Order: sequence, then C-alpha cells, then structure tokens
Amino acid sequence: MSGIKYLKLLIPVIFMVFLQTCNQNRKVVGLQIEEKPVVELRHVKLRGKLRVVTDYNSTNYFVYKGHTMGFQYEMLEALANHLGVRLELTVNNDLVSAFSSLEQGDVDLLGMNLAVTTDRMEKFNFTIPHSQSSQVLIQRKPTTDSTGFIRSQSDLSGKRVHVQKGSSFEERLQLLSEELDMPIDIVAVEMLEVEELISMVASGEIDYTIADENVAMVNSTYYPGIEFKTSVSFPQNLAWALRKGANHLTHDVNMWLMEFQKTKEYRRIYRRYFKSSRIEQMIQSEYFTVKSGKISDYDDLLKEKAKKINWDWRLLAALISQESNFNPKAQSWVGAFGLMQLMPETAYRYDVDSLSSPIENVDAGVRHLKYLKGKLDETLLDKTDELKFLLASYNVGLGHVLDARRLAEKNGKNPDQWKGSVDYYLLNKSKPEFFNDPVVKYGYCRGSEPYQYVIKILERYNNYQNIVLLN
Repeated sequence: MSGIKYLKLLIPVIFMVFLQTCNQNRKVVGLQIEEKPVVELRHVKLRGKLRVVTDYNSTNYFVYKGHTMGFQYEMLEALANHLGVRLELTVNNDLVSAFSSLEQGDVDLLGMNLAVTTDRMEKFNFTIPHSQSSQVLIQRKPTTDSTGFIRSQSDLSGKRVHVQKGSSFEERLQLLSEELDMPIDIVAVEMLEVEELISMVASGEIDYTIADENVAMVNSTYYPGIEFKTSVSFPQNLAWALRKGANHLTHDVNMWLMEFQKTKEYRRIYRRYFKSSRIEQMIQSEYFTVKSGKISDYDDLLKEKAKKINWDWRLLAALISQESNFNPKAQSWVGAFGLMQLMPETAYRYDVDSLSSPIENVDAGVRHLKYLKGKLDETLLDKTDELKFLLASYNVGLGHVLDARRLAEKNGKNPDQWKGSVDYYLLNKSKPEFFNDPVVKYGYCRGSEPYQYVIKILERYNNYQNIVLLN
C-alpha cells in the first residue's frame, strides 16, 4: 500500500484521538471551574453565617443543665457576634474527616485545639494561637506493682500507645519513636475522640494515650485513677485552621483574636474551663451531657410527649429550656407558669393551672402546639418554614404572626416565607407605622422577643442535635 493510502487511513484515527484529548481537557477544565472558591470575610457576611466544625468533649463544646457551653463554643460565639453573622456549628470528632471538609470548602473554619505543625501549615492557614498546652501521656496510676509505669519519654520504647488518627499526638509520637532504641507501637484510632481514649485507659481497655495537658487535667476529675505527669512535648501553640489561600479571612480573624485575648471576657472564658474548680463540679454532675447523655430530669417525659406532635424530643427540650430553664415552678411577671410557661387563659383551655404537675403542664403545652400547627396548616400554602411560624406563635400568639403575614403580603413579600419577609414585619410590629396599618388586627407587640425566640430555640436545638443522642 502506498504512503498516501497509509496517510488517508491514519488521518481519521489522528482526528479521533485529537477529539478525545480535547474532551478530556474540557472535563479537566470543567472540574477546575467547579472547584469551590476560597471564602473571604465578604462572602461570610453576604451569606450571613460562619460555618465552623468543632469537636464535642468536656472542654470545647457540651451541654450542662440544658445550656450549651465550652471553651471553643464561647470563643466562636464571640467571633460570630463580632462579625455580625450567625454561627453555624457542626460536630466532627474525626480529625481526618474534619480537615477534609475544610480542604474541600464545605466549612470556613475548624474551631478546635489544633497544634500548628509544619505538615499542617503546608495544607492550611492557621490563626495566631488561642491557647497553649503541652502534650502529656495518659496512663493509670501505679499500684503496688508499678511495672509498665512510664516515668520518662525513653520508657515509651517498645510500648503500645493509642492516639487519635490524624492528630498532632500521632505526629509527635512518630518523631519521638525515631529517637528511641525500640520504636513505639503507635495505634492510630479512627472515629474515637481523645476523651474516649482517656476513658479506655481509665477502664483498662488500653494502657496509654496522649492528650493536651489542660484536657487531661479536666478529665482527671472524672477519672481519678489516671496520671498525666509525663510530658511528651514542650508547650505547643493551639490555633484554629482555615482553608489554604483564605488569607484575608485569616487576617480578619487574627485581628479580632489579638484584641479579644486582651479582654476580661477572654480571661473569664479561659479560667472557666481550665482554671476553675466549678468545671470539676460540672463534670461530676448528672446533668453533664458528655458523660450522662441527659439534658434534664424530664428527658423521658419529653420523649413521650414529643411523639404526639411528631417532634424530635430535643426540639421540645430546646423550647422548654428557653421558656423555663426546666424549672417546673417558674413563673413570669405576666403570669405564665410551669415548664412550658403557659399563660392563664391558655392553661384554662386545657384544664391545667399553676398547681398542676409537670406532666400535666407539658401535656397541655404540647396540645397547644398541636392546635397552633393545625391553624397554620390551614393558612400556609408552603410549609417549608412552618416550624418557625409555630415557634413564634407559641411565644407571641398566633394573631400577631398572622398580622405579620398580612403586612408581608401587602408589601409584596412572600407571606409563607419567614426569613426576610414575615420575620421582618413581626420584628417591626412595635413601631406605629406597622402596628397602625389597616391590615393589622392585633395591634402592638414587642416583636424583638418572638424574633429572637425563634433564633435561640433553633440554635439550641442544633446544639442538642450535635451533642445529645436522639434515642
């Protein structure tokens, strides 16, 4: 066959290869285009929320007597308030997964006690330190037989130590192991948080783990049989992590953190969780959710009653926490009483009074919620925001919420949409130009109260979901 004929046969093949290469390149370009952009402060403010992952433990984030607390939680709340945005907090005690979510742009910040290491700095931005702590070995206190008790770093030679996978503890042990005669048997554990490993040491399931000294100190109150005197590192800087390239946001957070650490508020927060004897009392309390799993004495009652309105019981707990702080004898200046703070006229409708039992009070409150939901079902065409309408109605009365819907509709807004529509008109219903409008039937109300009520209950519910098991 002549060269020209060969060329004629090859041209279509070359053309097909060229097309396929172009398509592959187009796919690569497409993937690059779809990559999530780096988020800066202007994006956070435009979105109206700061997306943060933290870890759930005895110091960073927990529930005590129904109240959300924690060193990281209070710091992050202060940051969000400074930025003028809402804190959207999720829990992930798996460090590898948490770092992955940050790297992919699913969150803006990891609000944890993160040691700033060389390897981590290559992949992420870090803030200035929010605190410092040494890494210490957790082991059981010696009995009459002190075999296996570690008194110095060199004693770790050949020993098996369990640590959280992806943690700076794992990295530190790897470096230390290289200096010893026999390497340390490092077991990197997935899906277990540091405090769970401390618990396993205390119970004898494992012999050793590593933790930050301040965390070890707090946990030694709950596990008096553990010892943490052997240090495995010098004091390390602990900081928050942001996505690589988010330089402006990192700078903004650093500027705030630098000033915040000079305040009495920061010193108060730090002392509360790492220097106060009160944290020891909280940890030993049955209301310390990290250990007990309880929100209140009424958890079983709420689980039973919440079924009547198809609610998650933790949502009902969040409402009661807001209403009465779980005090069955609570009474407001306007006469509302009991766990669910029933107004006298509402209580009369359900045949209860201030002398009724907590069971009767909660039952009446749940029945009233069911009644309000029935009315809203008849009113709302779009049920997406019904829960927010329901919570506001429970707080301020259905009439005022319906007034806010009418104002929204009159002004060209969606009367079935809460945020940026009905919530705005309810918030402003304390102003004459709003409550004197002809479409308003129920007059003045202090709209800031139901407006904040909805926000606080849903935030508390989110925290309960993060921390407390459903069943």
